Amino acid sequence: MKILLINPPNCGKSIPEERYGIDSIRQIFRGEPLALEALAGNLEGHELRILDLKVEPFSLQQVLAEFRPELAAFTAVTCEANTVLLLAGEVKESCGAQVVVGGIHASSNPEFFNKKGVDYVVVGLGKGSLAELVAAIEARRPTGAIPGIAPTKPGDRLAFTPRLFGAADLAEQAAPRYDLVAGYRGDYTLSSIGSQLGLVVSAFGCPYSCSFCCIGSLTDGRYLTNSIESVLRDIRLLGEVPVIRLVDANTFGNTRHARLLAEAIIASGIRKHFLADVRSDTVVRHPELMQLWKEAGLRSVVIGFEEIADGDLAWLNKENSVAVNDEAIRILHDLGITIVGDFIISPDYDEARFEALESYVISRRINLPILTVLTPLPGTPLYAQMQDRITIRDLDYYTLTNAVVPTRLGEERFYQQYARLIKSFHATAKL
Repeated sequence: MKILLINPPNCGKSIPEERYGIDSIRQIFRGEPLALEALAGNLEGHELRILDLKVEPFSLQQVLAEFRPELAAFTAVTCEANTVLLLAGEVKESCGAQVVVGGIHASSNPEFFNKKGVDYVVVGLGKGSLAELVAAIEARRPTGAIPGIAPTKPGDRLAFTPRLFGAADLAEQAAPRYDLVAGYRGDYTLSSIGSQLGLVVSAFGCPYSCSFCCIGSLTDGRYLTNSIESVLRDIRLLGEVPVIRLVDANTFGNTRHARLLAEAIIASGIRKHFLADVRSDTVVRHPELMQLWKEAGLRSVVIGFEEIADGDLAWLNKENSVAVNDEAIRILHDLGITIVGDFIISPDYDEARFEALESYVISRRINLPILTVLTPLPGTPLYAQMQDRITIRDLDYYTLTNAVVPTRLGEERFYQQYARLIKSFHATAKL
C-alpha cells in the first residue's frame, strides 16, 4: 500500500497574544516526529512517506496529488485535534484515502475523532495495532476486532477491543525510519545550543499517575522498556547527530534498566550528549545512577517539579515533596548536570504565588525553567476534577500556555505575570 504518515502543523492559539498583544509566551519547538518514524519502521513492505507539516505547513495538497496515498495516518496532541479533523477531510476529498488518527489525544479521548472524515482511531501505543490494521485492509479482511483499533461510527459510540499492551507492542525488531525525514533533518535543531537534535525512545508509559498527565493512556498505565540493544541501534542510526533526547516520559522509571543502558552506552564507545526525564525522588534514591549516566554523556535532565508547596503537589497526585525536590537539585548541581525544571502555573495564582515561584527558581538556580499553565486535558483525572470550571472548550487553546478556567487575578494581569517570569527566567537560561 501507499501510506502517508502526517505530522500536523503548529496550530495552537494564544489568548495572551490575541487579546493583549503578549507574544512572548508562545514557544514553538520543532522536533522530528518520532512516533511516525516508529510506526513506519513496523510497516515493512509498503511504500511510505512522512510529511512534516510543522516544517512544510502548506504542502499537503501537493503531496497528496503527487503521492496519491491509499491510507493517511495522523498523530495529534490535544491542541492539534481540531486541525487534524480538518486535514482528514481534505485528504478524503482529495484522494479518498483511508484515514487513521492516533497519538496522545486519540488515546485519551478517542470519541473526539469519531467523526466524518476519519475511518479508524488508534487507541494507545500504535506500532503493533496499526501494522495489524494495514495488513487487514490490504488483505480485505474484517478490521473491527483488532485490539486497539476503533472503526469510527459517526452518530454512534465507538466500539472496540482494548489492547493489553506488552513487549510485543514495542515492535523492537523494527527500527524507526529516520531516513524518511532525512530532508527535514536540518530543521530539527536545538536552538539554545545551536546543535542538531535526534530523538530516541527507551521506554513507554510511566509507573506514576499524576492527575494532569495523559501519558498513561498510551499503555493503559503500564511501563514498558525497550531492549538495550534496540536503544543502542537507534542511537547509532542517528549518525553524527551530537545530541540525543530520550523522549520517554520517565527514562529512569526502571532503575535497573536505566543502569544497564548507561553501562552499555559507555561500553559501546558511543559519545553523545543526552537529555532525559527523571523524577526528583529517583535522583535522591539513586545518586550513583545519575553519576553513571553523567559518565555516559548525560548533559541535562528534565524534572517535573510542578509546584513549590507540598499541598499543591499532593493535589496533583505527584507523590513527592518539596524537600525531595530540593535534595535532587543539590545532587544534580554537585554532579554538574543541567536542570530543566518544569513548573505548572495554576490559574489560581495570585501575586504572592507568582513572587514565591520566582524566588524559588532563582534561589535553587534552576538552569532552564519551563512554565506551563495548569490545563485539564480531556481524558485525565484533572479533567474530571475541573470540568465544571472549564470556560474554554475549543481545543486549539489547550497548548498548556492558556488558562481554560477563570483566573484568580484579572486575566490580563495573569498573563503579564506569566510572560514576565518567562522572559526573566529565559534571559539567563542555559542547557
